Amino acid sequence: MKRIRATRLLEDMITRLEDGGWPLGLIEEVYVFGSYARGALEPNDVDVVIEHGTDKRWLGESLHASINGRDSYVGMRQALRGRTRGISFQFRGRTTLLDEGFELFLLWRKGEPFSLARERLASLTADPAAGPAPRDHMLTAFEGLEVPRPARIELFDRHAEGKISVTPLRLEDGALADLEATRHVRRRWVETSPLRRAATCALVALEQRGVDLGEVTLHGQRLFGWEQQSERCFVDLGWNGFGYMGSLLDSGVTWLEVLRPHRSKPMDALLIEPFPRT
Repeated sequence: MKRIRATRLLEDMITRLEDGGWPLGLIEEVYVFGSYARGALEPNDVDVVIEHGTDKRWLGESLHASINGRDSYVGMRQALRGRTRGISFQFRGRTTLLDEGFELFLLWRKGEPFSLARERLASLTADPAAGPAPRDHMLTAFEGLEVPRPARIELFDRHAEGKISVTPLRLEDGALADLEATRHVRRRWVETSPLRRAATCALVALEQRGVDLGEVTLHGQRLFGWEQQSERCFVDLGWNGFGYMGSLLDSGVTWLEVLRPHRSKPMDALLIEPFPRT
């Protein structure tokens, strides 16, 4: 992306922080790192670290999300960036990144005026010599795809340990052969929803691979509600259930991740298959 757009995304994020509200009031520190912080004219994305506290509501909603296989940070991401994309958030990752040798640039700390955050942002000037930072924890399957760093780390480590295979898929539009699956998707999402299209394309891909849809969980819900059938595959749309991925892979469940659901643009996915334990 162009640097001017990346800067605008950060300016908008600061404005949202200034407006406050829950859960933004829990945020204590905001850091920028990576290629944008180094001055790249066309960073891959904007890497931001969020340090935050908790309250009773946060703990309750996080527990509920975990039980239901959802990512507890969906709400905070949306509150920080709205409906736009281009910022890659890492939550409570400051210590880990510093230990890995990353340089973090403090953008804002709780109690400071937001005018200071804007001054700090303006001080991050462009440097034509600074190209996009090479991405760490990269697999061949990630080439050309936007995979958030926490997901790259999780999948890279599991792949290096010989626990999983990762296959990139380009999803294709089509009609589901299973009419009950079609009714499930239409019941959950309106026709114009990018999630309806993403879910349909993902299920079509599974049907083509011979997967029994009765063993599929789609975006947190069993497709047919047949609890007597084993769960063999979890379809996730836009990393919504990332926090649940590790435990499912450990239990032998295949994970199909639709990276960026969209109403019309081509969509990519990652098929993550656990190897049987030896």
